[in-house]
Amino acid sequence: MNLKRVFGSVLTILGIIGLIYSAMLFVNTSGGAKNIKALIIYGIIGFIFFLSGINLIRTTKDEA
Repeated sequence: MNLKRVFGSVLTILGIIGLIYSAMLFVNTSGGAKNIKALIIYGIIGFIFFLSGINLIRTTKDEA
């Protein structure tokens, strides 16, 4: 099993979790500055993890 693909899968899953958590914060936010900061931070980090994981999975070649 390729280590890069496993790491890409982990990054993708962490990105999905971050995006889901930021969506939950968005739905449950009351407008406080602390909630908005957390929403932006979790959303950006989740998006970066998701894109880097997908890119790592896509660009890694299978070697048998």
